Amino acid sequence: MSAILVGINNSAVASFPKGDDTHWITENRVLWNENHRKTEECELVYEISWIPELSAWRRFLRSQRWLEATYNDR
Repeated sequence: MSAILVGINNSAVASFPKGDDTHWITENRVLWNENHRKTEECELVYEISWIPELSAWRRFLRSQRWLEATYNDR
C-alpha cells in the first residue's frame, strides 16, 4: 500500500524563516540618540539565522527601543 500527498497549503508555515537554528539575541548598548541629543541606553534585538546560499550565519536587526526615553516619557 502506498500514499500520495496531493498538496497542503499552509501559509503560516511558509512565512516563517527557514533555518536550522534561527534564534534571537537581545543586547543593551549605550548609543547616541539624535532626537534627544544625548547618549542613552538602547535595547537591540537581533535575529540570528543560517543562510544556506551563503553557507554562513547572519544577524539582522529586528527591533530597537530606547530605554531612557521610555522611562522619561511616563
